[in-house]
Parts: sequence; structure tokens; C-alpha cells
Amino acid sequence: MKIIKKLLKKIMPQQNYEEYWKLTLEYTDFNDDKFLTTLQLLVNKVDELNASGSYTYNSQDYKDLQQAVLRAVPKSSTNINNQLGSTRKAINQCIKLGFVNPELKSYHPNTKDYLAARSSRRRQTIFSKIVYSNAKFNSSITNTHNWSQINFLLKTLEEIGKLSKKDIIALMTIDISNYEREYVIESELSAIRREAESSGFIERKYNQIGYLNNILNKLDDVVFIKRGRSDYELYFEEDAAIIFGDDYKDKAYLKHIEKKRDPYLHRLYKNQLQEECEELYGNPMCVLEHLSYPVLIASHIKPFIDSDENEAYDPNNGLLLSRTIDSLFDLKYISFTDEGTMIFSNRISDDVKEFWENYKLEENILNEKRKEYLAYHRNLMTEIDARA
Repeated sequence: MKIIKKLLKKIMPQQNYEEYWKLTLEYTDFNDDKFLTTLQLLVNKVDELNASGSYTYNSQDYKDLQQAVLRAVPKSSTNINNQLGSTRKAINQCIKLGFVNPELKSYHPNTKDYLAARSSRRRQTIFSKIVYSNAKFNSSITNTHNWSQINFLLKTLEEIGKLSKKDIIALMTIDISNYEREYVIESELSAIRREAESSGFIERKYNQIGYLNNILNKLDDVVFIKRGRSDYELYFEEDAAIIFGDDYKDKAYLKHIEKKRDPYLHRLYKNQLQEECEELYGNPMCVLEHLSYPVLIASHIKPFIDSDENEAYDPNNGLLLSRTIDSLFDLKYISFTDEGTMIFSNRISDDVKEFWENYKLEENILNEKRKEYLAYHRNLMTEIDARA
């Protein structure tokens, strides 16, 4: 009897935790024909069933749908139970992600836009909107839940600023219905994480977190920053750019992620570039275009990852640029001579060259120290062109 009680004590927490965020995916590529075909069949079925007005769900309609999906997207297994199980998972995936609502009553207003999208980039934006507004991981064909986990996770990210790997897994243990707020604060999350670790939940769900990461990876404006071989943190892209710099997406940069950009020193660095513009031109502006854009980038000349502590926040190692020019400059598609003349990478198209060829930096910002940094930048562009 004691042995049975001990076993139950171990099993029950698992069941309770795993009851919360039931996320499973049959397809991980949401642009793949298999997912799109399955989703289209669900949409067709919803339209068919609801054509006459109100519709009451029945199991035969679901079985018909399951067979239609199985015919259109055959399974590799020869076992009929495995085939039906995979098909059931594929249908439920469309419901969990918010594309279609339980009991085939309706689908998200943007679901047909998603199916009609001509590019994966367009789908990503629509996917983000659908998942954020309507994904409910604990829903299924017959079960309706009002727990919007992605919504809860992203609002928690907004509140805290970043989420570690263990934070994200720990969030999966949360019964959202118990929270009046639509997020948790940092002290609450720390307690939840400790409980998830002590209960063994994090170890048990280590593989399933891949499903959630796959979804988060496909959302607009959020990004994973690697922290070593197997660890990572989730940020909003805007915050990541401030903390790690505009080159945070560069794979080469991620290898050097331990060199974290100090947000306060970076703000001071940008302030100095703005003050320089105010002294020279009257107000902050792109030093190439001489336009006062509402958003200006403090663009490093010698990349942050290559700079020592002094170079990283030296205003001479920066230019205040518009987003367009910063992007070209940061990716070494353009550079400048010591006289300020724009020079172009051989990787850039002729029409871009023609558009920018008459722009140049003025002499009043080309001090000797800045020229040294520009020489470094030109060498990098030459090296990249040689490898291209």
C-alpha cells in the first residue's frame, strides 16, 4: 500500500502539470503542403457544415473529415490506428494554433488569407496574428478552452523583458485561469520556475518545449538569443537590438554573444552622436542624407564584436544613420573613403548604386579617429566581397 501511495505521489503532479499546456504538433513546417492541405480541408468542411446556418457538431462529420485528410495526406505507417492518430493530431493542431475553432463551428477571420498568401513572409505575419489572438493549446476538436497561452507568454515577456529557456518551460505549468492578470511578474515566475525544477517538470518536458520554440521562432518581432551551446533567451527584437546591437541576428555575432552590449553605455554613445549632429546641423539627423528621421540608428563603424571596451562606446566609432543606410552599412554593402565618398560592394545591384552614388559624408565629421575606423570597415567589405 505504501509503495502504491509513493507511486501515486510521483504520478499525480505530472498529470496536473501536463494538463495545462497540451501542445503537440503533427507538422512543424507551417508552409509545407501537408499542413496547408490539412488546413484547407478543415476550412472547406467548416464552410460546408455551416452553409445552412447554425450547425451542431456530431462525431460522424469529424470521422468524414478525418478520412478526407487521410486520403489527401497519406501517412507512412501501415497501422491504421497510427494513421488515424496522426491525422487526429494534424486536425487538432489547426485548432490549437487558432486557425479553426473547436467543433468546426468557425475559423479565424485571417485563416483564408493565410492559405491564399503568396509568400512565406506574408504567411509569417498572418500566422503571428492568428496565433497571438486565438491559439489555445488545450483546445481540441471537441474541447474548448479560453486559455490563450501565447498571448500570456508574450505579455509576460513584455512585463519582464526576457525569458530564459527554463522560464519558458516553467510557464507551461501555469494554469492561466488562476491569474486575473494576463501575465506573471518576475518574482512570480521565479517561484514557478523553482517549483517546475523541483517537481522534475522541466526534465520531463525537455523535448516537448521544441514544439513551443518552433511556434515562437515563427512569430514576428521576437527572437531567440543563444547563451552557450544549449541555452537561450527570448527577447522582443527591439529590445535585443538595444542590448546586443543591430547585428544580433548575425550568426557570427551569436558566437560572441557573451560580449553583451551595455544598454546604458550604448545610450550614452548614441546621445553623443546626437549631440554631435546638433552642434553641426542644428538637430539630430542622418549624417549622410541630412534628414531628421524619427528613428535614427547609432551605427558602429568597426563592428561591436570586433571592438574593445573603449572602441565599443567611442562616438568616433559611430555614425548616426537612417535605417536604410544603417542596414547597407552594417552589412558591408557600402562604405566610405577618407574623403567621405560612398563606395559600393560588388554584391549590390546597379540601381542601388545609381540611387546613392552622389551622396557623401561631409568633411566636418571625418576626423582622424573616424577615418581609422572607416579603414577597418572598408577592409571588412573587401574581405566579404572576396568570399562572395
